[in-house]
Amino acid sequence: MRRIACAAGALFTAAVLGLGMGPAVADDAPAYTLPAGTPAYVRAAIEDPARPAEQKARDANRKPAELLMMSGIRPGHTVVEFASFGQYFTTFLSDIVGPSGMVYMYDLPYTEKRSGHASRAFVAAHPNSHYQLVDYNTLQLPQKVDEVFIVLYYHDLFINKIDTANLDARIFTALKPGGTLLIVDHNAVAGSGTTDTAKLHRIDPAVIRKELKAAGFTLVKESDLLAHPDDDHSQMVFSPALRGLTDQTVFVFRKPKG
Repeated sequence: MRRIACAAGALFTAAVLGLGMGPAVADDAPAYTLPAGTPAYVRAAIEDPARPAEQKARDANRKPAELLMMSGIRPGHTVVEFASFGQYFTTFLSDIVGPSGMVYMYDLPYTEKRSGHASRAFVAAHPNSHYQLVDYNTLQLPQKVDEVFIVLYYHDLFINKIDTANLDARIFTALKPGGTLLIVDHNAVAGSGTTDTAKLHRIDPAVIRKELKAAGFTLVKESDLLAHPDDDHSQMVFSPALRGLTDQTVFVFRKPKG
């Protein structure tokens, strides 16, 4: 199995902490209030009593209801999630699409050692999910997909030598006309491009905007929902003081209907 940059033990452990795996969060974690107008199926997924306490403790900082509503996900939909390890969003997606929908979970091979067993256990408990370890450069995506999620991982595509232009094109093809792609990532200094991607696990939002538009997507929303002005973009995103508090940009892209 090919070992790649983000696969280093300590760094990957930090990565899965940032994406939803790891030890419990402090008891004084801030409370999360669902926004007005949250659909019943989103509310049920977030309030599911079976969710682990350590995941619930992250809700106030991650604002899952707002992101799920932005994506347009509905019961019965077909969803693709990149970097599903940790299953923070995967659990919501599976609950919302229900037995008539499907969630395709795709992780790079380096994640097997620390998350493969947990991901296979998730699939065993959720028949509406599919899990695959695969090189994103050769991944064959399902077709007629309703939504694609890439949360806190677009920057990792560069670290892991993924041809992002080619992958973006395949995502575009896989989506139904009108389908959406939701991307959330840690902000780097404006104008820095991918200079700090490997060192700090950040990316200039302009890179994401440019690449997805080049693939044919329409940008329908760019949100500061997860903005944190106190983050000066100079620190590694896995620094203990920054966990869950990095300055992030939320993008919603759509495949045109016509």
